Amino acid sequence: MNIPFLDLKAGYLELKAELDAAYQRVIDSGWYLLGQELEAFEAEFAAYCEAKYCVGVGNGMDALHLILRALGIGPGDEVIVPSHTFIATWLAVSYAGATPVPVEPNVKTYNIDPNLIEAAITERTKAIMPVHLYGQPADMSRINALAYRYGLKVIEDAAQAHGAKYRGQRTGSLGDAAGFSFYPGKNLGAFGDGGAVVTNNQEIADKVRVLRNYGSRTKYHNEVQGFNSRLDELQASFLRVKLKKLDEWNARRTMIAQYYLEKLAETSSLTLPYVPSWAEPVWHLFVIRSEKRDVLSKKLKENAIQTLIHYPIPPHLSEAYQNNNWEGYSLKLTKHITREVLSLPMGLHLAYDDIQTVTSNLKRFA
Repeated sequence: MNIPFLDLKAGYLELKAELDAAYQRVIDSGWYLLGQELEAFEAEFAAYCEAKYCVGVGNGMDALHLILRALGIGPGDEVIVPSHTFIATWLAVSYAGATPVPVEPNVKTYNIDPNLIEAAITERTKAIMPVHLYGQPADMSRINALAYRYGLKVIEDAAQAHGAKYRGQRTGSLGDAAGFSFYPGKNLGAFGDGGAVVTNNQEIADKVRVLRNYGSRTKYHNEVQGFNSRLDELQASFLRVKLKKLDEWNARRTMIAQYYLEKLAETSSLTLPYVPSWAEPVWHLFVIRSEKRDVLSKKLKENAIQTLIHYPIPPHLSEAYQNNNWEGYSLKLTKHITREVLSLPMGLHLAYDDIQTVTSNLKRFA
């Protein structure tokens, strides 16, 4: 029996009638950009995130990039980012013309370590961009306290954390603004690329609305040099359908994670995910660590179990950033983590028998 890492078709089949109806509604309308579906989704997702405003954009990286632009952060500025994250976090900063400044993760949660942020702050620092990695919120109270002390903005990279909560409050409402991704594999995924900016700040929302549409509020009247980054009507209609199921689907992921944790609890050679008492993760990914990661991954593959690595190459060691000066940045923990992390199958397609198969094989080879 083959166990894929993620089966995207399962979500479609569960909501087929509603998704097909949404498709037909948009096609019949003859209006495919910046219309009623997008307006409705923006209102619904803002409310879901316990925030005032949502602005749909082309993808998650654009969401972060446009937030930075809206805040006036650019050349000569620095933005503190996690060293252990998907490279899009860094690229958003670079596209704005600013410099990403990496900070190591907490060894237990893999999120940016608040204890190390202050040492990275300089007179050029303008913002901190924590990532709610793997679907677990970062320690936002401590991050916000530091930001307040130094007059910095806080931008949540919530691309993997749709619905996660920090001390009972939804991600997306924990900083000055948040960037979400609706890449198909996300907990709230579209059927193509998509993203959104969520904020309680009307000025940020208004600026992003202008920036996403060529710098224009009114057609052919361009106020600034903007971009083309719009969440289309079709994707918005699909996301509206899926948003109604998001909490239920996240609960299903939590149940799967609990099964994994229970069945692997006695496997001392594996490092299992750690959840602080103040966090309610949504388990976008279930990530373990093993000193024998590559061997373990190979053995699981031989037994028809697909795993992935999130992430094998830290941004600072990628070719994209090879010309940056990393002298003085050891980032040893980041390099160590990337040699050991392994993501197990996670998603709506997993049955209890699948989890039994995955965990029994892990115990055999770990």
